[in-house]
Amino acid sequence: MFSGIIDCIGEIVDATSAPGGMRLKVRAPGYWRGVALGASIAIDGVCLTATTNDGDCATFDVVAETLRRTTLGALRAGGRVNLQKSLKAGDPIDGHFVQGHVDAVAKVERVEQSPEESMWWFALDAGAMRYVIPKGSIAIDGISLTVANRRDDCFSVALIPTTLERTTLGKKQAGAQVNIETDILSRTIVQHLQTIAGGDPQAVVERLRRSGQA
Repeated sequence: MFSGIIDCIGEIVDATSAPGGMRLKVRAPGYWRGVALGASIAIDGVCLTATTNDGDCATFDVVAETLRRTTLGALRAGGRVNLQKSLKAGDPIDGHFVQGHVDAVAKVERVEQSPEESMWWFALDAGAMRYVIPKGSIAIDGISLTVANRRDDCFSVALIPTTLERTTLGKKQAGAQVNIETDILSRTIVQHLQTIAGGDPQAVVERLRRSGQA
C-alpha cells in the first residue's frame, strides 16, 4: 500500500526483455538504502518487487500482464520514473491509499495554463471513467491527485508547481500516456451500486448524478 506522495525520481538504466516480461534497472543514488530484496516499490504507480539492490540501482522483474496494462513496456534507458516506497505502520497518509494496481492507461489530452492554475485534462476509457468522481482521489503515474472536473470520456486535475517540479508529470506533453489508478472507495461504492442496479453501468451513473457525485 502507498500514499501517492512521490519520494524520488529515478532514472531507467536498462529495460531489457526477460522470460515472461521485462527486467528494469532503476538508478536513484541513496534511495535504495534499507530496501530489502522482495520489498514493494511503486514505479510510475505500478507496484513492483525489488529483486536486486546494489546501492545506487535496483532491479525489478515486470511480468507480461503488467506490460499489457501499464505504460512500463514503453520505458527505455534514460527515461525518468516516479518512485515511492510502500507504507509502514505509523507512516503519515498525506495523499490517499494507493494500491499500485493500475486500472487503465490514460492520455494527456491538453493542458490549460493560466496565471491562476495549471489544469490538465486526461482522456480515459469508459470502463475506468465510471470510477472517476468529481473532487474524489485519483492516482496518475502514482501521484495522489484530486479530480477537478469530469466529462463522459475525460477528467481534469489542477496541478500546483511543486507537483510539476517534484514528479515526472511536468515533463509530459499532450498525447503522452500515464498510468491511472482510481480510488478504491469509489470503486467499492460504484460496484455496490452496480450490483443493486442489476449490473447496468448507466443506472449507476444516474444514481451518482442524482446524489450529486457525478
